[in-house]
Amino acid sequence: MQARKFVKGNEAVAMAAIEAGCRHYFGYPITPQSDIPEYLAREFPALGGEFIQAESEIASINMLLGASACGVRAMTSSSGPGISLKQEGISYMAGSELPGVIVDICRQGPGLGGIDASQADYFQATRGGGHGGYRIIVLAPASVQEMYDLTMLAFDLSDIYRMPAMVFADAVIGQMKEAIIPNPRPAATLPAKDWVVRGRKEGTEQRVVKSLKLGDGEMEAFHWQMHERYHELQEKESRWEEFETADATLVVTAFGSAARIAKSAVMAAREAGMKVGLLRPITLFPFPAKAYHDLTGRCRKILDIELSTGQMIDDVRLSVQPGTEIDFYGRPPGAGSLPTPEEIFEQIKNALLIFTNLSPFTRF
Repeated sequence: MQARKFVKGNEAVAMAAIEAGCRHYFGYPITPQSDIPEYLAREFPALGGEFIQAESEIASINMLLGASACGVRAMTSSSGPGISLKQEGISYMAGSELPGVIVDICRQGPGLGGIDASQADYFQATRGGGHGGYRIIVLAPASVQEMYDLTMLAFDLSDIYRMPAMVFADAVIGQMKEAIIPNPRPAATLPAKDWVVRGRKEGTEQRVVKSLKLGDGEMEAFHWQMHERYHELQEKESRWEEFETADATLVVTAFGSAARIAKSAVMAAREAGMKVGLLRPITLFPFPAKAYHDLTGRCRKILDIELSTGQMIDDVRLSVQPGTEIDFYGRPPGAGSLPTPEEIFEQIKNALLIFTNLSPFTRF
């Protein structure tokens, strides 16, 4: 068994990337994710890795694209404004069917915003962010241990499905310290990379990595191919956590750091005799829609908690069974704006009261 280590969430990401076989990093410093490039800049030389602090976020994502096209495991990381600059490159990677890991440690926005925690990059992450109707895999850790474990998973899923994968956390998870067990990377069956660009000698097949598809019907066929891949992800890779949901009359749903706070509130509600549970999505794309659909077959009351004015709630509404009553409590980013467990406990009580007094024709 590995010895426990006391590390930041950002450091856990960097440690996991090394364990996953990543030896190529391209990025640019921005708070609150700068611990990731700092760690890799220190550790890569002894491992024979390549660390490049690019001149911009645009350059770094295109370096990731090039490294991926050559078949190596590579990563970049940033926060809100930097992730926005990377969007064109991420779209090109999706269009070229290239794997690669992108880490977004979310901060306030829009614009330059600030360095406090936010979950308002949800739309950008789960809707692809760039042009062309694509999606990427999005994993949302709620602990430093999950920052480690899900980063390794991101590399594997990205290779298996030949698409970019994002580790999506916020400043709370990125900057907090917890004890983790840095386990070895789990065994995974990965497809051969028989598509990678390499030198071509006479008599060998030419390999081209591109997103430009001009053949008759080629682009439409590619879009349906991507659609089928997303459906496969939904069937095979949806991940979530349920806590005290078996007899719940109200289910709180949240992800990331908001889910940690909500879980404490749910435990307090249980101690007070309320039948309350928690449903935490771990994959934001694919969103665990079936979990919400199945759960709302027996519990028709949902309270959605987010560090925003409401973004994940759209996916919740699309996933629950007809007639489910949904309430929302959000805290958009701002200095000292994190809700406390006591605050969410009050929202749970208010939601139960609202649902009790609803007419059968009232729906959120």
